[in-house]
Amino acid sequence: MSENVISLHKSPDPEPLADTTGVTTLTVVPDPAPAKPIPLWVRSGRAVKTVVTHETTKTTARTVARHSLYTFNGGRIVARRTWDGKTGARYERMLRAAEAAGNYEVAEEWEERLQRFREARHRRRMDLLHSPVDVAKGVGVGVGMSIGVLVALGVVMAINNHDITDVITPLKATVEFIGVLIRIVQVVWGPALTIGPLLALLGMWAVGSKQQAAPAWVMPANVRNGEGEPITPSIVVKALRDLGIPAMRNAIKEMGDAGAAMLGPIRIAGCGVEVDVTLPSGVATNEVQQRRRKLAENLTRHEHEVFITIPEAARTVRLWIADSGALDEPIGPSPLVTDETMTANYKTGKAPWGQDLRGDAAELSAYQRHLLITGRSNQGKTVALRSLALWLALDKSVEFWIADLKGVGDWKPFEGIARVLIEGPSDEHVIEATEMVEDAVAEMNRRIELRRTDPAATFPPLIVLVDEAQKAFMCPAKDDAKRPYGGAKATSRYFMAVREVHNQGRAVDVLMWQGTQDPTDQNLPKLVREGAHTRASLVLGSESQAKMALGDKAVEDGAAPHMLRQGLDRGTLVVASDGIDMPKGQSSITVRTHFIDDEPAEAIATRAKALRSGVTTLHAIDRSEARDPLADIDAVAGDGKRAFTQDIIKRLATLSEDAYGSWSFGDLSRVLESYGIEAYKSHGRMVVRRDDITAALAERDTDGSASAS
Repeated sequence: MSENVISLHKSPDPEPLADTTGVTTLTVVPDPAPAKPIPLWVRSGRAVKTVVTHETTKTTARTVARHSLYTFNGGRIVARRTWDGKTGARYERMLRAAEAAGNYEVAEEWEERLQRFREARHRRRMDLLHSPVDVAKGVGVGVGMSIGVLVALGVVMAINNHDITDVITPLKATVEFIGVLIRIVQVVWGPALTIGPLLALLGMWAVGSKQQAAPAWVMPANVRNGEGEPITPSIVVKALRDLGIPAMRNAIKEMGDAGAAMLGPIRIAGCGVEVDVTLPSGVATNEVQQRRRKLAENLTRHEHEVFITIPEAARTVRLWIADSGALDEPIGPSPLVTDETMTANYKTGKAPWGQDLRGDAAELSAYQRHLLITGRSNQGKTVALRSLALWLALDKSVEFWIADLKGVGDWKPFEGIARVLIEGPSDEHVIEATEMVEDAVAEMNRRIELRRTDPAATFPPLIVLVDEAQKAFMCPAKDDAKRPYGGAKATSRYFMAVREVHNQGRAVDVLMWQGTQDPTDQNLPKLVREGAHTRASLVLGSESQAKMALGDKAVEDGAAPHMLRQGLDRGTLVVASDGIDMPKGQSSITVRTHFIDDEPAEAIATRAKALRSGVTTLHAIDRSEARDPLADIDAVAGDGKRAFTQDIIKRLATLSEDAYGSWSFGDLSRVLESYGIEAYKSHGRMVVRRDDITAALAERDTDGSASAS
């Protein structure tokens, strides 16, 4: 019988397994050594570190340091103010500031003030030399007169009371009163010595707190982060000093703390403030413009919250500084949405487009102005363009021809308003849009010809609108004569048609409105973009694109659509136009446009349709048959003296369904009015005189023959 052996220690040379049959070996692992105790000084250090680095401790330390520095620096401010009041230091600082700014006329004025102050001070000091003797004489005379008055009063009392001792009663009462005053002073003097310094410290703290006379690291978190920090002259001067312009820094250093002499008044302007800065001699305005980001950060603002423009005054920049986060808040709804009674007037009215940075309403006049809006994709270009068109649609005299080369339904509300509405992104749609613009050129030429024969002739406004116009310029399609529809050469049909409208269209109220993306010389040729009277840009990628969109002058004067934020500044436009009010001397203005969504756009369009008499919208240009409307009206008017307008419209539709099938009374009236023919009401129905039609046709043919000869 084998015996089981239990080994309590591991053998250094274990035997082979074959020889240990029936033997169980247990290995006992010793317990780990107990951890060494943490020294007291380490635990104390950790506790101290926790307490010191705790946020409550930091906040308390900042609070104590802040209020202590308020008191200390407040005392310095009071001392300096006292020194300024007693000496000519203020005048000397302002004199140095004027000299540093190169304003020598102001410097001479401050020098004269300093001289007058010194003369007045000299007179006061000379008077002090004689004052001790004068004071002594005055005191002696005053005491003698007072004693005489008191004695006389005592004599009167003695006579009245028949008591000789009353002669000194007034003197005695006066002495006792003086004694009471001395005892009161003795009682109050001790506490006053204690409370007086405390009141003085409280006054210095109040001055320092009002001036925020403490470094940034001890200020509350919201001030350290720049949130809600007010813009003061000292903050603006320090921001300009730290721009990295040596001439600016040296000039402000010479000015001392009077660098605020460069600043005009800081005015509240909408959701921010505005201030004009007269730059010192040797500093150019563009040097400040080129450092916009650094200036904004010095003012504890983001770059998009500071705008730098050039007013009329020489060597001056105008800073508009937004309240922190204010530009991220949406503006209110459009008056087009909130006011259902609003109407439009093409000639005298202005479209409620949005708000400028000052919070004032930004309104745009469309009267005889070609329009171009550009920017990156999905930034609000179509909405901004459509809101202008929706306002103008409320003027029933305005006619629209629209080509939407995006084709996703953004312009669907204009079904029943626009005479032509082309929607789609293909080359076929671009061809139709090109033919639409060419028809506008033909209409323009017809109006110009009529204006030659009748200088007083007027015409209804025609807005030719192409959205996503870059597709038209980039279209590779060619016609049967191998002429390209796109491109920027003289052979391009779209390019040349737009140029012709730009050249002469405004004189007869044929206007070209275009919306396009990311301008380049290929998708927005120079001659086309410079032909627009109103140029507006959303966010762009570079300064060169900004110059393409708005022109060199506007960008050099401070227009910066390339500084807007992609996505965050959607709907914000930089506008260069004489059709919008802007501060005098500026060549551009930043507008935050109202957003009109599809549903309210439909509601506005419904109101516009109610003002019109049944417009039938064409979705393509019918160029199969050229008709002469006046000759056709003459042909269907009949032999009577008068013809009913409804009968004329029906007969025209029978004559040519393609040309006249969609005609309404408004269409007939426009043709008749262009030839000076007026329809009038007879027995409740609108009629037109047969002789007027015949005379107009004969006159036109006669003029045409004369012109041909």
